[in-house]
Amino acid sequence: MTHCKLSLLVAAVLCAPLAAQSESADPCAALAGLKIDGVEITKAALVSAGTTVPPPYPGAPGLGPFPAHCRVDGIINRRKGIDGQEFGIGFALALPEPATWNGDFMMQGGGGGNGIIAYPAGASYAGDKPALSRGFAVASTDTGHKAKTGAFDFSFMRDQQAYLDFAFLANAEVGGVSKQIIATYYSKPAVYSYFVGCSTGGREGMILSQRYPTVFDGIVSGDPAMRTGLSNLAIGQWIPVAYNQAAPKDTSGKPQIDKFLTDSDRSLFMDALMKRCDAKDGVADGMISDPLGCEFDPAVLACKGGQKEACIAPEKISAIKKAFAGPKNAYGTQVYPGFLYDGGIAMKGFVSGLLAMGPSGIFGLYTSATEIDVDQRALHASDPLVEPASTNLTTFSLGGGKLIFFHGDGDPWFSPLDTLDYYKSLAATNGGADKVAEWSRMFLVPGMAHCGGGPALDHFDMLSAVVDWVEKGTAPDSIIATGQAFPGRSRPLCAYPKHAQYNGNGDTQDARNFQCQDPAHQ
Repeated sequence: MTHCKLSLLVAAVLCAPLAAQSESADPCAALAGLKIDGVEITKAALVSAGTTVPPPYPGAPGLGPFPAHCRVDGIINRRKGIDGQEFGIGFALALPEPATWNGDFMMQGGGGGNGIIAYPAGASYAGDKPALSRGFAVASTDTGHKAKTGAFDFSFMRDQQAYLDFAFLANAEVGGVSKQIIATYYSKPAVYSYFVGCSTGGREGMILSQRYPTVFDGIVSGDPAMRTGLSNLAIGQWIPVAYNQAAPKDTSGKPQIDKFLTDSDRSLFMDALMKRCDAKDGVADGMISDPLGCEFDPAVLACKGGQKEACIAPEKISAIKKAFAGPKNAYGTQVYPGFLYDGGIAMKGFVSGLLAMGPSGIFGLYTSATEIDVDQRALHASDPLVEPASTNLTTFSLGGGKLIFFHGDGDPWFSPLDTLDYYKSLAATNGGADKVAEWSRMFLVPGMAHCGGGPALDHFDMLSAVVDWVEKGTAPDSIIATGQAFPGRSRPLCAYPKHAQYNGNGDTQDARNFQCQDPAHQ
């Protein structure tokens, strides 16, 4: 894969000499005068060693301390859009000191509706040290608009160009401009380029591999927001409707979804699930390592013949089975995959599991209805502009590109089975499953909620995995994971279709005593 890969914005000068850097005692400040068509450099300044960044949201960890670096901020294609609003693709680029630069470039994906420029640290899924601290030049972007009301502000979509930028254009543009700035600052281009993202960032990574296959050498796509309209149909309508039909009603007759299951119901359900599937990997540890091989039927818990204790009402069991099976239309055709029976499905909190919905459902996606017209809803739930559906990745793969997927088994928003279905579908257009495995791998993360959290080992280094694959040819068969939910524990995350299996000897907390094993259910 070539390494002079720029964006559509600079296609006319692709791989042409860059603007000469002015003579200056401060080469970082000199970048403020860099001339690139359609680009405004709004700031270029040195950031001192030891700088830290506050948490991006309450409860999140802060970032840093960082090594000394040059931070460049800019806007691509500034313009006036709908209602006179100002738009443009805002970006930030952190450049390590020349002596500490590792020669590579990494771009971090966004989240939700984007609209903010996160600090370009490259901290997510990079292990114990952010990419910036590891010597990468790192970029981030708001993808073309400013959020007004929070992480899920999609009002910008009324502006066509802003929607196009968010859907697929912005990351390639920022990637290309960043490469020009990098080449100017270091007097040589980046050798390899990487993209790492989760949720919206996971979708962005897929879009880049499909529509801009020569921009990045390695891509990590986590819990991708592949088909948001259909996933919202599942968790905002299909599942609530199923639960509402069996939920108690308030005095006005409105279903109380948060009271659909009692704490006792959930405890009974999870005890039965874990008893059935937890120890299949050789150790009962609160994690289901092979959810695809978890042959659990909730019907075993349904009350029978007047039974009232140690069982769950049959109508509740029927609702759970219908909910987890995923939405089907009037002809019985699956319109979005079901969800896994996983150790994280009863988790309570900001991102609750599918068995622990609050009064407003998950992420506020909730209907109090007891009926749903799936055919009508599904008809308007897809958007080809934003959805990464293409499976022909021959340019990306033949050029040496490597693509890693991961997905939390307990993700209540985007089903891991949707990502897995996409991964498996790559085989048909790319030479078969064995050929796909030469350039793409998929990792399921037991217990993990959406992009992290849950009763899971959710701390792992996907960046090193993709770098080693691209630069050393070392394919990732497994990736070691740890996490706060299980202090002192480590496990291998295994490339699909394998799962972690205890070898029968040694400390069950230590990943070294587990191996990646083919499933018995293939």
